[in-house]
Amino acid sequence: MSDLALHIPTDVVNGPISLAFALLAAIAVGACVIMARRHLDERLVPLAGLATAFIFAAQMLNFPIAAVVSGHLLGGALAAALLGPWLGALCVTVVIVIQALLFADGAVTALGLNVVNMAVIASFAGYGVILLALKVLPRTRWGLGAAVFAASLVSVVAASAGFVLQFRLGGEEVGQSFGELAAAILGTHVLVGIGEGVITAGAVTAVAAVRPDLVHALRGTRLAQPAEETV
Repeated sequence: MSDLALHIPTDVVNGPISLAFALLAAIAVGACVIMARRHLDERLVPLAGLATAFIFAAQMLNFPIAAVVSGHLLGGALAAALLGPWLGALCVTVVIVIQALLFADGAVTALGLNVVNMAVIASFAGYGVILLALKVLPRTRWGLGAAVFAASLVSVVAASAGFVLQFRLGGEEVGQSFGELAAAILGTHVLVGIGEGVITAGAVTAVAAVRPDLVHALRGTRLAQPAEETV
């Protein structure tokens, strides 16, 4: 069961709980649409398309974590860092819907569960960590990278914790205690989060080095140049 926390397949969580989270996802996505429209500008439109395409491609590729464990990029922290949490969550939602409808990656009946975990929880948890980290870390390339790495790790673990809650509310019976199951899922996704952190930190800092104005998390500030990083 430790591989089911993200891209939940069919019949893992029962119908009533899946429906409840579908309604929650619809409300959250609706709020994201309203808030994203308030802050949308011409600069963000092409960046949102590029970020969505990158996340879609990255989610299709698994990277090894351990002998029998692999993981893939969620993209919540990446999208939130570049686009803000509202638009970032929408981009990840688009990816999840396309994957479910066209590639059967995650059940259609579990769309609400997956959107809440991978789009809403991951994006907002990641963005919150970035904001907090940048209050204490220097506004340098390395400071931004550390903030994004931490945000990615937290976002993946938070998303898997969302599944743990969903499974607690309406999951199928398994041959182990809930505590053991939760520990296995969260522990596995700490490793996944480390892999995601490395990828996301590299991507965001690369963008920031060339066009810091395109990084939503740096809005209103600037990234210190290499000569300033010793300050």
